[in-house]
Amino acid sequence: MKILFIHQNFPGQFLHLAPALKARGHQVLALTAAHNQRESPVETVRYPFPDPAPDPGQTRLGRTFTAMTDRGHRAARAARQLRDRHGFVPDVVFGHCGWGETLFLHEVWPDARHLSYAEFFYGSTGLDVGFDPEFSTDPFDSALSVTARQAHLALAMLHANAALTPTEFQADTFPAAFRDRLTIIHDGIDTARLTPDPSATVTLPDGTTLRAGDEVLTFMNRNLEPYRGYHIFMRALPDVLAARPHARVVIVGGDDVSYGARPPAGRSWKTIFLDEVADRLDPTRVHFTGKLPYDTYMRLMQVTRVHAYLTVPFVLSWSLLEAMSMGCAIVASKTAPVQEVITDGVHGRLVDFFDIDGWATTLTDALAYPESFRSLRHNARAHVVENYDLRSICLPRLIRFVEAC
Repeated sequence: MKILFIHQNFPGQFLHLAPALKARGHQVLALTAAHNQRESPVETVRYPFPDPAPDPGQTRLGRTFTAMTDRGHRAARAARQLRDRHGFVPDVVFGHCGWGETLFLHEVWPDARHLSYAEFFYGSTGLDVGFDPEFSTDPFDSALSVTARQAHLALAMLHANAALTPTEFQADTFPAAFRDRLTIIHDGIDTARLTPDPSATVTLPDGTTLRAGDEVLTFMNRNLEPYRGYHIFMRALPDVLAARPHARVVIVGGDDVSYGARPPAGRSWKTIFLDEVADRLDPTRVHFTGKLPYDTYMRLMQVTRVHAYLTVPFVLSWSLLEAMSMGCAIVASKTAPVQEVITDGVHGRLVDFFDIDGWATTLTDALAYPESFRSLRHNARAHVVENYDLRSICLPRLIRFVEAC
């Protein structure tokens, strides 16, 4: 078959699937945004983007739809060039519906099978919006804004022949009208590579070398922000370090924003919540690394004694399942996406997202009594191997999903 993938940050969730389909003899091409410079596992075509941001004064509640349809327009024009100038007519078009790129591709290739990677459907209640009152705005205005943001997602799903989503929680965010076209298959975790290593060492960017067995607490996100509980972790940290005078903390992540509101102008969420507790922390024991190369991140997870993970009810991070695959002792937030993969006392420990004292106590105990997590670490890895393994479970299912269409 001829298969076209579309993702503004390709390969994104198609990192393993696209080359696997190419290896099976399919002609695989990717369409991505011009600014995306990530290395691609398959031949790639780029469309020009971004345009100037929509004028909020003119678009108001429709500004997300305007931005997404602008992107969809650019992607469709590039697709038409592929068709008209190069004669490329795919059998399958598979794109992420969250960025607007798939909105008009059925007009270019009406006879293709259109598949959607359906990551999340925003809702005005019960999910991320309004979950943390510290960052909530007027609930009525928020509900209107979120409802408006559903427009491009609903339109993309309307034109999809089938859709893929990685977890039950994420599937449940979609309206009932779309559920019959959703298939739940996770992107997959490379459990053969991501293994425990009792001899692991890692050298941080500041030159500090840590070894498996050291008293290390880790926290990481793509960017350090409230959606992933950075503020809660930082507020619990002083009591943890006071109780464990030899512990070191490694905090991995950038200073930008991936999700949710931006901080006040000229500041970052990282500095805002670090400044809040700085007078109670020993800076020589707290290591902010920024973003790390993947191999360094992997060794850090093999070294850590305890890994903390928090999220509001939103998309589950790959990093949590990867940490489980590496046999980490995990303390995580008792929120719906996490509860799908971790049972408290079986695969890790769960703490109410907002319970700062509970976080401090549980993290302290986990650092002090690592043997109490021995069976939980084993169970965490076994759970990922049995349910999310890339080679034996997820990738074969993903391939069948595409080829069956």
